[in-house]
Amino acid sequence: MRNLKQSKSPKPEAGSPITGSASQSEAGSPEPEAVVLADRLHSAAIHLLRRVRKQDVATGEGPARLSALSVLVFGGPKTLKDLAAAEQVKPPTMSRIVAGLARSRLILIEHDPEDARRRVIHATAKGTQILQRGRERRIAYLAQHLDRLTPLELAHLGNAVEILARLLNGWD
Repeated sequence: MRNLKQSKSPKPEAGSPITGSASQSEAGSPEPEAVVLADRLHSAAIHLLRRVRKQDVATGEGPARLSALSVLVFGGPKTLKDLAAAEQVKPPTMSRIVAGLARSRLILIEHDPEDARRRVIHATAKGTQILQRGRERRIAYLAQHLDRLTPLELAHLGNAVEILARLLNGWD
């Protein structure tokens, strides 16, 4: 294992868009240190996701379809309206995504037993398998890069992940 250099991000100046003005540090606003850390975390999360997402090319499905399929695999069956809301898109956009997933036989669309006008979308075994294999590829790719860290760095990263998990658990 080799030790990676710790990169330092330039510190934003007071009053910059990242730290805000002095009036933002009043009660109810985040501390400047929290804002700087949030900015760094946001950037790192985006870069990390972009890198591991490159592994998704092997599935043959695009990011929008994989994201919608993920909601169904990990969140269970949904109506089109609920799936669109979960993906933060309008129902017509989700209709096109769902049609593509159905053509690929990654989902099954059934009538809702409680309301015949409504349809419920389920992931198929094929859809679940594609998503699980994609997840395995992402994790393996990330693990290869984490293997470069020292045991101490891995422990620190593990602690940070636990802290983030706790934070996300209380997120609304």
